[in-house]
Amino acid sequence: HLLTLIERNQYDTIYHEHFQYYTVASAQRALASGGLALVDVELIDTHGGSIRLWARPVEVAGEPSGRVADVLAAEKAAGLHELSGYAGFGAAVAKVRRDLTAFLIEAAGNGKRVVGYGAPGKANTLLNHCGIRTDLLAYTVDRNPYKHGRFTPGTRIPILPPERIAHDRPDYVLVLPWNLREELTEQLAYVGAWGGRLVFAIPQLEVVEVAP
Repeated sequence: HLLTLIERNQYDTIYHEHFQYYTVASAQRALASGGLALVDVELIDTHGGSIRLWARPVEVAGEPSGRVADVLAAEKAAGLHELSGYAGFGAAVAKVRRDLTAFLIEAAGNGKRVVGYGAPGKANTLLNHCGIRTDLLAYTVDRNPYKHGRFTPGTRIPILPPERIAHDRPDYVLVLPWNLREELTEQLAYVGAWGGRLVFAIPQLEVVEVAP
């Protein structure tokens, strides 16, 4: 859902596998071009915030649900039905980059070690946009064995098995699949045993203490 993407600075979800970023208003127009009317909408958590739509042929559609009107109103209030509503997005994205790179540079300058968790598609947008290389992020780990021994595209950061974190005991773990925050915070609680902390870059930089 474009509303969530804009409001929460989720620009790293923009990459080659994701072709469209809809508002309900734009989806409504697209459906209408094919003779369909939007009759209901549901906001779901997938990818940090998506929309599920129901449509029927115009001639049998009837009135849309109240949820359609509610989401359209929220989009309009956010300015997303006008071009001007997108004007601040670039500045918000630039701030994500400044804050993350400043944190990583400061950590490196203080002799702290930062590693990543996860190698999802969204990570490549973030890492390449921020110009992050192995001098700032030693490596990342992923549970998918097919990624082990390979590198993140463009930034050439090694992808290792998750067990490497417990072995190396880094000071910070940058969680790249932030959309799984609750699940991964629980999974990575063990880093608190040596005083390690988790870092989230989106929607804004946040360093989180965890207890094992």
